[in-house]
Amino acid sequence: MATPNYGYEKRQRELAKKKKKEEKLKAKAEGRRHDDTDAPEEPDADAPDGAAGGDGAGAGN
Repeated sequence: MATPNYGYEKRQRELAKKKKKEEKLKAKAEGRRHDDTDAPEEPDADAPDGAAGGDGAGAGN
């Protein structure tokens, strides 16, 4: 009777894990691409607040 090839089985499990991880990263990257369209709007909203705070602090001194 043949003995089980544990090394082969382990390699197949590792390849499956690697493939799944790559798929998750790819899906995550695609999700970020969709979110990037919204990203420029957020800094614009933060910029006026930061500029107004900086102007007010300079006038007070």
